[in-house]
Amino acid sequence: MSAKAISEQTGKEFLYKYISPAAAVQNRFRYASVTAETDFDRLAQEHPWLLTEKLVVKPDQLIKRRGKLGLVGVNLDLNGVKEWLKPRLMKETMVGKAKGILKNFLIEPFVPHKQTEEFYVCIYATREGDYVLFHHEGGVDVGDVDAKAQKLLIGVDEKISEDQVKKELLTKAPNDKKAVLASFIVGLFNLYEDLFFTYLEINPLVVTKDGAFVLDMAAKIDATADYICKSKWGDVEFPPPFGREAYPEEAYIADLDAKSGASLKLTLLNPRGRIWTMVAGGGASVVYSDTICDLGGVDELANYGEYSGAPSEQQTYDYAKTILSLMTREKHPDGKVLIIGGSIANFTNVAATFKGIVRAIRDYQEPLKEHEVTIFVRRGGPNYQEGLRVMGEVGKTTGIPIHVFGTETHMTAIVGMALGHRPIPNQPPVAAHTANFLLNSSSSASTPTSRRKAPLSENKSRVEGSPTKKVKTGASVAKATTLFSKHTKALVWGMQTRAVQGMLDFDYVCSREEPSVSAMIYPFTGDHKQKFYWGHKEILIPVYKNMGDAMKKHPDVDVLINFASLRSAFESTLETMQYPQIHTIAIIAEGIPEAHTRKIIKAADEKGVTIIGPATVGGIKPGCFKIGNTGGMLDNILASKLYRPGSVAYVSRSGGMSNELNNIISRTTDGVFEGVAIGGDRYPGSVFTDHVLRYQDTPGVKMIVVLGEIGGTEEYKICQAIKQGRITKPVVCWCIGTCATMFTSEVQFGHAGACANQAAETAVAKNNALKEAGAYVPKSFDELGEVIRSVYDDLVAKGVIQPAEEVPAPTVPMDYSWARELGLIRKPASFMTSICDERGQELIYAGMPITEVFKSEIGLGGTLGLLWFQRRLPRYACQFIEMCLMVTADHGPAVSGAHNTIVCARAGKDLISSLTSGLLTIGDRFGGALDAAAKQFSKAFDSGMLPMEFVNKMKKDGKLIMGIGHRVKSINNPDMRVQILKDFVKQYFPSSQLLDYALEVEKITTSKKPNLILNVDGLIGVAFVDLLRTCGGFTRDEADEFVEIGALNGIFVLGRSMGFIGHYLDQKRLKQGLYRHPWDDISYVLPEHMSM
Repeated sequence: MSAKAISEQTGKEFLYKYISPAAAVQNRFRYASVTAETDFDRLAQEHPWLLTEKLVVKPDQLIKRRGKLGLVGVNLDLNGVKEWLKPRLMKETMVGKAKGILKNFLIEPFVPHKQTEEFYVCIYATREGDYVLFHHEGGVDVGDVDAKAQKLLIGVDEKISEDQVKKELLTKAPNDKKAVLASFIVGLFNLYEDLFFTYLEINPLVVTKDGAFVLDMAAKIDATADYICKSKWGDVEFPPPFGREAYPEEAYIADLDAKSGASLKLTLLNPRGRIWTMVAGGGASVVYSDTICDLGGVDELANYGEYSGAPSEQQTYDYAKTILSLMTREKHPDGKVLIIGGSIANFTNVAATFKGIVRAIRDYQEPLKEHEVTIFVRRGGPNYQEGLRVMGEVGKTTGIPIHVFGTETHMTAIVGMALGHRPIPNQPPVAAHTANFLLNSSSSASTPTSRRKAPLSENKSRVEGSPTKKVKTGASVAKATTLFSKHTKALVWGMQTRAVQGMLDFDYVCSREEPSVSAMIYPFTGDHKQKFYWGHKEILIPVYKNMGDAMKKHPDVDVLINFASLRSAFESTLETMQYPQIHTIAIIAEGIPEAHTRKIIKAADEKGVTIIGPATVGGIKPGCFKIGNTGGMLDNILASKLYRPGSVAYVSRSGGMSNELNNIISRTTDGVFEGVAIGGDRYPGSVFTDHVLRYQDTPGVKMIVVLGEIGGTEEYKICQAIKQGRITKPVVCWCIGTCATMFTSEVQFGHAGACANQAAETAVAKNNALKEAGAYVPKSFDELGEVIRSVYDDLVAKGVIQPAEEVPAPTVPMDYSWARELGLIRKPASFMTSICDERGQELIYAGMPITEVFKSEIGLGGTLGLLWFQRRLPRYACQFIEMCLMVTADHGPAVSGAHNTIVCARAGKDLISSLTSGLLTIGDRFGGALDAAAKQFSKAFDSGMLPMEFVNKMKKDGKLIMGIGHRVKSINNPDMRVQILKDFVKQYFPSSQLLDYALEVEKITTSKKPNLILNVDGLIGVAFVDLLRTCGGFTRDEADEFVEIGALNGIFVLGRSMGFIGHYLDQKRLKQGLYRHPWDDISYVLPEHMSM
């Protein structure tokens, strides 16, 4: 959604902050906001002018014509404002058909003025530029400004001037006010452009001898420009239309949407309603709402919303649980229905999203049964069979009635079932195609040959190098009639390997001689080659960092598919148009600011380039070429017969609905000749008539299908072309969004352009006009397929269409990764892990989510316990681990590990190399005695050997007792690290048998030599054995296994790494040079035979 209304206060704040000082605006920032919680004494302190001036008060809730509705209090003091508010604040009011509560009011200084000093100014965006409207008589009685006002069109990329304003707009304005008005209008237009407004109306604008006063203001801004205007806008609040409350759940979903690359939308219409929807796709969500309203469910429709753009399982879960939470708060006497619908997805993994919904259903199964909820499901797309299976399964296991349907069922049929208008089939028909349909039964690895005659328009003489006919579009350069052929070559901007592989698989089943993708452009890596499959064979496609290099090396390319993000799509598209070889550009990104799109359109018109998009999946020409993910995966391409041309061409706004049209047309006719989704934005790069006129001029197209929608007036151009005889082929047309006229408040649907700003832009008005013009218009979307079939059958009967003989579809090998996801194959994993799982929404350590790790405050010791020992250890054990890390962190620069680290650091090596050098010295002689000490002492203790026997045996065997002895410390100079750890073990461990045994050994060894003490390695080793054996978390075998596999030495390695890193940083900070060992510290000796 791009153009969003802002409050009057927000609009004026922007104006006062950023309008040019030359505009002579008065009363800057003199406004105060009032709600039910407002403390008027404090308000007066913050705004002292409230006590000294006459005031105006009015609601600030997107209400039009407040003056005529008696909702403006004028020329009042502050007490008068309070009295005026008493019967209005927090009171329910009717405004048109909308009923709502007046909550927010705005107080401003009253501006005394004459009627002749009131003017009307408005700026609004259109495809060709921005219109500035001015009328010399403003105020509440301004009337029909479209008919009365002077208009000035400022074209895209054009500048406005004061002379222009005076000449075109101010002819009837008073002469003494023209200078101020011209300066103000120029300043206002520049502000409008700089802050990405799409609509800005001031009525009245009052101009007195003191300057310009903005009395009432209404505005919309392009919300997609947030990344450009954030520093100026700040955090903008977009209030809901009057009559609809702002719910926290809507804000929660909006926040999820902002953090996701997918699209998640939710609008609550009637939280007490019994009909709830969870629909995939912007276009499909409108179609389902239309059908519900057509079947009489408008008063019970609880919500409008959509999820699309391949949301993850977790995101879908979060979305679904929000819907389920809302619908299970209040019971309905007739029970409730949940419609989980959608068109046939192009690239969303249906099973993954449905698994998120299934999780939510399981979590809410009791409330759903308590509220008597029945669920109806219809979906298609990648892996939809598995998605439908898990959905049906959860119905059986939970006892919730869930009715599941796939692509064999018309998209909106489940609405009739849910509302009791059509029977629910006991045994839904099963789709003939499954994932297995893709597997090649032939042993041949060669490219399949074409086995179906192409229509006449596609015979060899017309398969082109350059198109044979041009269509005039009003631009300075004509555009091609034929956009794609069997020889079309494309560049893909962006590292979209899945989309490219889909294009190559499509090429393969269409029997193309060469891949349609010549190269990819990706500025974030160097030039390289990317591996893809061409049938069974692996091929390499070049990837270029620079667009110029790609164009130069591939002069036969004339299409660019732009997968750049919304932030970079504008620049990359303009760069593309610098190369004359490009005739068609598809822009996939959604959310490009409208001002940028209009600049793209202008440049494209000047250069004769056809733009498809933005906010589109693209388009497809069966048997020839497809854009990116259009048409979905191969099972849908084969099921919808998109591997060969039919006779029906279509144009749609919605990408998801274009795939649904593929399905409908394939089931009711001989198939699709070409289909384009122009995109859901207000200003698509190409419009309906651009493509409809192309189809009219293409011999292979025998009939045309148009799926329009609410918003804009492009469909009227089709009406005009039919009436003028420019279009003579049968046109079947339906505009979605008919439900909008039934809602009491304005609803912004999923597509940015799906909003009617005037009566002519409603879907109902456009459908009526199309029918009157001679197009075939069904009564509802439900009947669209029947009307298409009827028109097609008539053309066949007349001999206009001669259906070709159908042949079995060609096959292509399935990708290994996709086959595995579908569960068709299995293979042993290369690795196994049981300590960590990063695949879900949240990182998991040994079964514990990372949020729980922090919430439980288990610390570093507890985290180590999870990752090393796969247990949640007792608090004292976690503390002991942390103490061990602290005492082993460092022991000065003289020890071998620290010495090595320092030498490496001074040799200019990096941190990793220096640390590794130090770690490699750890072993039995340095630091690695923890494991050895634990093994020696536990073996002796477990065998029943007395401490004296153990000491004597080790002496007899000529072995050192690991963990005994210290170079510096002794019985008379104890190691405080040992003392600290020993005291902790004695105080907190349930038992310390092995430590006690080691201390008895120490008594014997120190009696012989005072430095043969139990050192820190030995103490940690034996204490850890006590910990593992007595903390209650391990069996004896498990405890012994951890000692055996070297877990205890890990404590020293981890702890000492901290010290080694410290030494590295210390040497770098001290800027120490290369170390060279002094000669006088080396004893140079000759070999024995030479010295003798």
